[in-house]
Amino acid sequence: MKKGTLLNSEISYVVSRLGHTDSLVICDAGLPVPTGPQRIDLALTHGIPSFLRVAEVVTNEMQVESAIIAEEMKQHNPQLHDELVALLETLQQLQGNTISIRYTSHEQFKQQTQRSQAVIRSGECSPYANVILVAGVTF
Repeated sequence: MKKGTLLNSEISYVVSRLGHTDSLVICDAGLPVPTGPQRIDLALTHGIPSFLRVAEVVTNEMQVESAIIAEEMKQHNPQLHDELVALLETLQQLQGNTISIRYTSHEQFKQQTQRSQAVIRSGECSPYANVILVAGVTF
């Protein structure tokens, strides 16, 4: 049995396959998932699991170089935005690298999800609770 905190076999497999600059999406229950990337649906009911909890567990396993967030999140979901930025700041301290954050429109965000390796759907039901994580290297 896997010793780490990430026990979901599909997510673990996707993270292990990521190369430098490959991306992974963690999204709320409402983001349309394109047909290209692998869909990993964790949603059980409203809010379970939460977007932030999924992001915490995935980033414990994944080396993150940058993150892409919809600009609208800052205005329409400021508390979650601040919590996500705090998570990324803590992660960069643990990883020993700078994680750049780029903002884009929600429409452009949805287009960029098409190029991701996988989309992990949480049970989050708050607006714009989505992030694209871009893989870095551990050396």
